[in-house]
Amino acid sequence: MPRSSVTSAPVAPHASPPASPAVSVPHPRHAPAPPVNVLLRRYVPGAEPVSCVPLTQGLLNRGYRLTTTRGTFFLKQHVDAPTSDRATISRQHRATQRLHALGLPVAPPLPDTDGRTVAVLGGHCYALHPWVEGRHRNGTQLSRGGSRRLGALLGLVHTCLERVMGGAVGSHGTRAPGPYGSADPEDTFRLIDELLALAGARSPRDPFDELAERRLLERRRLLDAHAHLRPAAAAPGAGGWVHGDFHPLNLLYRGAEPAAIVDWDRLGVQPRAEEAVRAALIFYVQPTGRLELAKVRAYARAYRRASGAGTAELAAAVHRVWWERLNDFWILRWRYQRDDSRADAQFPAASALTVWWTREYEAVRDAFAG
Repeated sequence: MPRSSVTSAPVAPHASPPASPAVSVPHPRHAPAPPVNVLLRRYVPGAEPVSCVPLTQGLLNRGYRLTTTRGTFFLKQHVDAPTSDRATISRQHRATQRLHALGLPVAPPLPDTDGRTVAVLGGHCYALHPWVEGRHRNGTQLSRGGSRRLGALLGLVHTCLERVMGGAVGSHGTRAPGPYGSADPEDTFRLIDELLALAGARSPRDPFDELAERRLLERRRLLDAHAHLRPAAAAPGAGGWVHGDFHPLNLLYRGAEPAAIVDWDRLGVQPRAEEAVRAALIFYVQPTGRLELAKVRAYARAYRRASGAGTAELAAAVHRVWWERLNDFWILRWRYQRDDSRADAQFPAASALTVWWTREYEAVRDAFAG
């Protein structure tokens, strides 16, 4: 993700479950050094490397700030199994090139002398992007006006993606995959039992394990009380092209204006309004788990105007994403099933949000669809 080393205040938790690899990706500091000299000969002829510094943010791929005698670049090594093949990456690159031509703030990759943007070296895929100076901003740093600009930007992304990708295939080889199902609560109950056993057996235990157990038991009660509200499958026609991972760490600001939307790895066909809801949850969740509903309302109204989505579509998306969150434990699965604690810091606010949202369901729905 092309980004600046200058960051803002801590970013709100990334509450959306990632399409994670079968095994955790090692931190860049523990990975072999990328083949910088070969890549520079291919993409920036005549440049000599000065430094190649691993970036600490990001859970699924590896990124480096590459400083050379001919400028600074973002070097990305694609290692997330579902999206790390050359054809998928090339499709993402073509999309960003077309979006850039339409005037959207994106950072397309550099082509080599043959126009190729993906280098396969040692069995790994690499891409070189311009380095974008900017800051990440979460919802606490956005005014209502800034929230309107954010909603309008995502709406523009969705409409422009439809223009540039309309005839292409989706992430699983179809234009409109579906129907889009919903989590089965019986599966979730079994997962809760498994996670409770793993958390209880952990030694030594720490306060996170105590919180995890409390939230798991609480979620089981909530799910039992609301199982009858499981949403029906969304129709295939509800899908559209989406960024797939629109959140504060994938948006850079320069001043008050967005400078670049980055990390298009999960570009695909999904219900568009659900991406709008998920993004708002991540931007506007507070450490206590509450949402800044006044800003959510400003964001959602701007999104609806820019995308053409109706209030009924947003209300249905709110319900489906609420159900998704009620059944979601990806952070605990990483910790207890994979022994990967990198997402632990996101759990307190993300888990509190589900409880608060269930209690304030109508107010949240009205903020998005009112």
